[in-house]
Amino acid sequence: MGIEGDPATHLFVLLRGWVKVLSVSDNGHETVLALRGDGDVIGETAGDTAGPRNATMQAISAVHALIVSYDRFTSFLDANPGASHAYRRMLAQRWSNTDTMLRLRMVTSGAQRLAGLLLDLAGRHGSQVGSVVELALPLSQEDLASLAGTSRATVTRALSSWRERGLIRTGQRRITLIDLPGLQRTAGPAA
Repeated sequence: MGIEGDPATHLFVLLRGWVKVLSVSDNGHETVLALRGDGDVIGETAGDTAGPRNATMQAISAVHALIVSYDRFTSFLDANPGASHAYRRMLAQRWSNTDTMLRLRMVTSGAQRLAGLLLDLAGRHGSQVGSVVELALPLSQEDLASLAGTSRATVTRALSSWRERGLIRTGQRRITLIDLPGLQRTAGPAA
């Protein structure tokens, strides 16, 4: 979709599918910065900064998206104050979420942040089935670890513990949240 360092000429409006937003260090270490899904806008800041893309966007499922040039998008926002306001609100929310995530990394464990991440994903992308929430996640344990700011070993231990305690069930790229209140208590301030 878009590669870190490439010229930024357009953004994407995801209609359907999943995209990882990631950065790759000089030594090849991949850090997942965000997960975007249906209805999300990605690549939105590079056009405003008039520079190259600051992250790579990688589709992790079949994706259907609108590709909109920055010029056209800017003209649309200029002509539609309501859309411009909604766009600014979305950007502010993303900055606030990033600020919260950075603060939580100082006062929570990796397992707490993972529980908070799963609850957030369940709220945004989960499917309620009775009293449980199904999350079809096209993410590896490494991706979950990166998003939660922890190690893969912590993710593996936490998921195993939560299965034993009846908080979740796991399957191939799928997590079922069985006990939401229990997972919220586990997340603590990360919820």
